[in-house]
Amino acid sequence: MFNKVYKRLRARQTETGNQPTLPLKLSSELSELSKTIEELFEGSDDFIVRPLLIGKKKKAVLYYMEGLVNSKKVEQVSRTLMAMEEEELLELEEKETDFLTLLQEQYLALEGSHAFQSFDEAIPKLLAGESLLIIDGQPYLIIIDSQQVEGRAVEEPQSEVVIRGPRDGFTENIQTNIVLIRQRVRDVSFKVQTTSLGLRSKRKVAILYLKDLVTQNVIDEVTYRISCIETDDIAETGVLEQFIEDNVLSPFPQISHTERPDKTAAHLLNGQVVILVDGTPFSLVAPITFHQLFKSPEDYYDRWLIGSLIRILRYVAAFFTVFLPSIYIAIVSFHQGMVPTTLALSIAGSREGVPFPIFAEAMLMEATFELLREAGNRLPRPIGQTVGIVGGIIIGDAAVRAGIFSPIMVIVVALTAISSFTFPSYNVAITFRILRFAVMFAAALFGLYGIVISYILINIHLVGLRSFGSYYLSPYAPFNSKDWLDLVIRAPVSLLKMRTKEPKTKEPKTKERQTQP
Repeated sequence: MFNKVYKRLRARQTETGNQPTLPLKLSSELSELSKTIEELFEGSDDFIVRPLLIGKKKKAVLYYMEGLVNSKKVEQVSRTLMAMEEEELLELEEKETDFLTLLQEQYLALEGSHAFQSFDEAIPKLLAGESLLIIDGQPYLIIIDSQQVEGRAVEEPQSEVVIRGPRDGFTENIQTNIVLIRQRVRDVSFKVQTTSLGLRSKRKVAILYLKDLVTQNVIDEVTYRISCIETDDIAETGVLEQFIEDNVLSPFPQISHTERPDKTAAHLLNGQVVILVDGTPFSLVAPITFHQLFKSPEDYYDRWLIGSLIRILRYVAAFFTVFLPSIYIAIVSFHQGMVPTTLALSIAGSREGVPFPIFAEAMLMEATFELLREAGNRLPRPIGQTVGIVGGIIIGDAAVRAGIFSPIMVIVVALTAISSFTFPSYNVAITFRILRFAVMFAAALFGLYGIVISYILINIHLVGLRSFGSYYLSPYAPFNSKDWLDLVIRAPVSLLKMRTKEPKTKEPKTKERQTQP
């Protein structure tokens, strides 16, 4: 499927004039082949052309992109071909076996080579850092493995703090990331499908799954959505996520992302599909359910009581993040009678002299904290932390002293901000922050009734949401009592023996699963 789609995209690219029209059939004449290739890269100073003589008689040309290839491998290939004696060349040509096959087996075996009969297959590999060899009289494009693999070393994940567990994280090299996963999932059913995306970038993308756990419908759906993408480049997994998610209008993430190989391997063992993109240290996981966004590997590395307590705290923090400012607005504006007298007098006293209505005060405070949070993220880390802490303290204290904000509002907004940092997934924290503003508007208009209506609408949306055919709100809806053993409360490891019903997985010969999300 991928090859068909690539050819279709290339045809579209040719129609729009993005690149020269390439011949469908290769010529065996060296001059014609070399002319076509060199016209493609005309004007590129980093495109290297190296003429060779094989066996001191047969002409050949080696092409590669400077800086992308391993210079030692290129020199080794050149010397091997040029060192061939004329008698050896004649012996190769006289044998009944194909000349190209013998050349690959006897002289290019160490480097590894593949012969192609179309530019569509060979040119992207040349641009990826491999060498291209053409030989006079041979209608083939020979790709030699000479890619220079560079990148940062495997380090601790930057976006996900590791409290307990492996300290290695993904890098920008897709092959390194696949190796990190294979070291954890040593199973013959672990499959890796690769393709390239981007009309211009030809960026490598890999789809990983365990064949005996993932249903074929899910694999086909993921493959189909990826193959339908038409864009110049997929710079990051976040771009790919936006192309293939089910509902682009939903604020909730329908695809999870992570920088941790142990978490990614756990998702594979749970019957989910993982997508890797070359050039980014994040993996995508699909399909997912809502409750998986609240899970962290540390929940399983610690004892079940500790993991359960931490998970309950996350759910409480989710409630605070979305509803705490709204409840405060609703009570102060509409339902003062619900508050004990002492507390009501305290709130009234703290708001004495504040020039803004409660809703405007809350919006200004929330906007100020969001600005401080964003500034802290964008600045260099040491400076960003200082700005976030010192800025929050100074601005909050100065605003209270000036009588612009009430002390209780500062406490409510600060508690809300702290709660939003408890989630393992950054994207779900952003979602709750967006919903908080919408619920605040509802509370300012209708009080507690607005909050209840907002809660009902959010749940209606979640019930109807899907992730690659799986129910997003499972096991809440549809209800499945067995999956509740690993939901809000994390049961002891000895009881977590069955895979969850959602995301949809096959029933393997053994139904027992590992105990990590």
